[in-house]
Amino acid sequence: MATKIYIVYYSTYGHVATLAEEIQRGAASVTGVEVTLWQVPETLSGEALAKMGAPPKRAGVPAISPAELVEADGVLFGFPTRFGMLPAQLKAFLDSTSDLWCEQRLAGKPAGIFCSTGCQGGGQETTALTAITQLVHHGMLFVPVGYTFGAGMFEMGEVKGGSPYGAGTIAGDGSRVPTPLELQQAFHQGKYFAGIAKKLKGAAA
Repeated sequence: MATKIYIVYYSTYGHVATLAEEIQRGAASVTGVEVTLWQVPETLSGEALAKMGAPPKRAGVPAISPAELVEADGVLFGFPTRFGMLPAQLKAFLDSTSDLWCEQRLAGKPAGIFCSTGCQGGGQETTALTAITQLVHHGMLFVPVGYTFGAGMFEMGEVKGGSPYGAGTIAGDGSRVPTPLELQQAFHQGKYFAGIAKKLKGAAA
């Protein structure tokens, strides 16, 4: 049976969605892996989003319910930072997983994180670090990228998001889009994570 990878994300302006799509391509490059993109439900009103200038959500990417997480063999969570932490939309979704927590339905599943920040010092590491607590309480196995991306982790000639915790991008004022190097790390994370999830599923079989 295929290893099922779920990429669950929240994206306000599309930066995280772009990373998610590249991570999907990376994970799908691993033989025997099936990848699905999901969005967490929006908590802001349409009026509020319009005032913020937020574009429409990606068409064709459904909203996920907590119960659907159980079907995945591995989950990658993506989100923008809010003062160095995960946004309210994702926190609200994770807060709704208490029934899964009570039965430890997600325990032992590998999980990863990727994010977007407004600037280089905006939380590329702290956003992931503070989000790990959510995984820990569910008993999930955090899978960081580490330095497996190689030379790209040491790039000093350009502004770059991402960290050993996972792929990332820097949105700036919103006009900046993920760079080729950031997308390469996203692809790598998807492929690397899928390979580990596949091994774990095979070992448990």
